[in-house]
Amino acid sequence: MNSLKHSFLQALKLLLFWILVFDFQRILFSIHHWESFNTVSWGDWFLTFVYSFRLDLATGAFLSILPLITLALCFVKPAKWTYRIFVVTMMTEVVLVSFIHSGEINAYTEWKHKLTSRVFMHLSNPDEMFRSADYSMTIWFFIYSILEVVFGWRMLRWLFKAQAPQTRLKIGYRVPVAIVGMSVFMIPFIILGRGGFQQIPINIDSAYFSNNHLANDLAVNSTYFFGNSYALYNKIDIAASLPKIDMDEANELVTQLYDYPREHDVRILDNKSPNIVMIIMESWSAEAIGCLSETKGATNHFDKLASEGVLFTNIYATGTRSEIGNSSIFGGMLAIPGLSISARPEKHRKLPTLNQDLATSGYSSHYIFSGDLKYGNIGGYFMDHGFDDVTDENGFPSNIERGKLNFYDEDLYRQLLIRINATQGKFMHCGFTGSTHSPFDQPKTKNQTWTGIEAPFMNSLIYADESLGKFIEQCKKEDWYENTLFIFVADHSHHTPKTQNMYDSDFYRIPLLLWGEPLKDEYKGVRIDKIGSQADIAATVMNQMNRDISKYPWSKDLLNPKCPEFALFTILTNGYGWITPKGRTTHAVELKQTLQNTFDSKSEKLEIKKCHALLNVLYEDYKSR
Repeated sequence: MNSLKHSFLQALKLLLFWILVFDFQRILFSIHHWESFNTVSWGDWFLTFVYSFRLDLATGAFLSILPLITLALCFVKPAKWTYRIFVVTMMTEVVLVSFIHSGEINAYTEWKHKLTSRVFMHLSNPDEMFRSADYSMTIWFFIYSILEVVFGWRMLRWLFKAQAPQTRLKIGYRVPVAIVGMSVFMIPFIILGRGGFQQIPINIDSAYFSNNHLANDLAVNSTYFFGNSYALYNKIDIAASLPKIDMDEANELVTQLYDYPREHDVRILDNKSPNIVMIIMESWSAEAIGCLSETKGATNHFDKLASEGVLFTNIYATGTRSEIGNSSIFGGMLAIPGLSISARPEKHRKLPTLNQDLATSGYSSHYIFSGDLKYGNIGGYFMDHGFDDVTDENGFPSNIERGKLNFYDEDLYRQLLIRINATQGKFMHCGFTGSTHSPFDQPKTKNQTWTGIEAPFMNSLIYADESLGKFIEQCKKEDWYENTLFIFVADHSHHTPKTQNMYDSDFYRIPLLLWGEPLKDEYKGVRIDKIGSQADIAATVMNQMNRDISKYPWSKDLLNPKCPEFALFTILTNGYGWITPKGRTTHAVELKQTLQNTFDSKSEKLEIKKCHALLNVLYEDYKSR
């Protein structure tokens, strides 16, 4: 009877232990992000510790299964070595849980969402991961890990001071008693782990209670969220996370989406064969750009260029990562939730790219990036698609000062200009900037004039804009300038002082600007409000150059007056969003929730069905290649 009572208390202590650890993590998270919590009321902050309980209990129950087995071993063989096995098991789990949460504390500063399977993309290039974090983030990661491990150790010593009580039962009886007892406790713990007897197991939405996403993120158990994301990451069949729809109906809807006359007489270029300089601007968000938002003062040079070119005001990134943005820009590809086509050579090699298209007319193609192109296999993607020259940080002069992640934007533009001037014949030169990516590398002499939320990003944007302005002034002095079309577009967006929520469709809006002397005078200063995405650049530009755009089936010609208006984008790992003139919606697969929906009751069903149709047809197309 004493043994049974002791075992019951030990089981309860295990659950209490994990609840205390998780709540301690929330306190550390709140302290680290205290400035951001000014949008969270004290009431909501306290409620996070209430609404988190069910998910914490479920996570603690799962984490307690292995320790329960070791406690049974302690009963069978009461000894120091068996007790040490229990302690080692517990502390191993504490270390893993601490690493997950400490990583989340730091990642949240930049990502503004909980740690997901996205981290595995970074872990495939660990040097890139640590370089993209500033030094303080790395230091804080280890500080918080140590604090959480020490807290876990102290709680373990407090709650589990004694070993299992000595028993007079012979070992031959202890084994079956331990097995029966362990089974008795294991069943309730498994039930707790799934959140009860209900048909659908507990999910992270059980901790959601507030209209403030920061409060909800704090309430959601970090270990559970990461484990759930890891399970999604390892799904063999992406289709399992896509919305279900009859494929015949899906194909019909998608055919209708892209059914518009391709011929039109809108011609914005005087010269149908201009040189092309494409500037891919790391993380430039429309919500931070003066000519596209209410946020003024950070992009004066770009704003001036926008007043002289063709500015598309309703363009959306297809995803949240650089490799997704690049494959959309150059290949006219829409993104599929959970997939990065650049990482699948056997797939993307079967798709066309702009440089391959232009090569048939004698264009050479060049790509330069101020950082490491291993990330997301971006470098491999461009080399597979026949770029004549692909240069990253390894091709920069060794005597140039650099930041932690990249060379500074001004040096990227300097190297880009050198390469353009050395090029003979028609060309497409592409420069991918880096100073607006965390840790926001720029010369230390630059003034940090922006204050408040997102100040590091906004200050880096001011520097990047100044560097862009200087680059354009240098270009104007070159002979090739008169016959060169400049294309400015972001690879993806970033959090801004106005937009913090990655489930808000405004977060994905990015700049797209066509600029340069080849533009006809009547189109200089034109703003086009048509809804589109990065994937539409291919058809839009290639049609202006009298190229065959049928090879880009997922790209729309935004200059075509009859072109339909819609944009599809992916959110985090498995979410997606859909925007048309009738409204917009975003859906988080991991939450099983629609987090934004502005469609009215008349259009909602059909518009969301179109989104679901396109997602499924895209995936079928991907599988067939």
